[in-house]
Amino acid sequence: MADNQIKAELRSSFGKGAARKLRAQGKIPAVIYGHGSDPQHVALPGHEVSLIIRRANAVLELDIEGRSQLALVKDVQKDPVRQIVEHLDLVVVRSGERVSVEVPVHVEGESAEGTIVALDATTVNLEAEATHIPERITVDVEGLQAGTHITAADLTLPQGSKLASDPELLVVAISAQQAADLGETAEEPAGAEEPAEAATAADNG
Repeated sequence: MADNQIKAELRSSFGKGAARKLRAQGKIPAVIYGHGSDPQHVALPGHEVSLIIRRANAVLELDIEGRSQLALVKDVQKDPVRQIVEHLDLVVVRSGERVSVEVPVHVEGESAEGTIVALDATTVNLEAEATHIPERITVDVEGLQAGTHITAADLTLPQGSKLASDPELLVVAISAQQAADLGETAEEPAGAEEPAEAATAADNG
């Protein structure tokens, strides 16, 4: 669902200098596009929006000069060092509209003893209603045995969502654990040979 309405201020100043001034005021520069409309350049409240966009595929309900507009967060540009949000790309969406999104995959549970879980695909592509985009897709690996493969087709999707990724995409693979102490097992036969060597020495004596 869309979050609480956010006040968006239209801006007419562009460029790096103008963006720096906005960020110094605690605001985030953003551009809204889509549905054949001209791009709209806006400034958003930094703290409030930064909290919301921690979640993948957040949908913002914007108040643009008294006009309500739903917008899907499509791209987040951050400072690579300070991790400060520098710019947002937003796409116009409408309630009930279906959109293509990339949704994170989350693994829960513990596979069978002696196995390890490999998450081969960290995200899957879905088609979902713009205001009902799932935060994540959960894969339960509780008790699964080595050799188990979970593909995109095996995922349990929320109602209203449709798989857009290749159904044969490998998402999770369960394999036998190759423990670091396998060397101890390899040493056992050598230890077992010692009595035989001792017996041979006795025979020679």
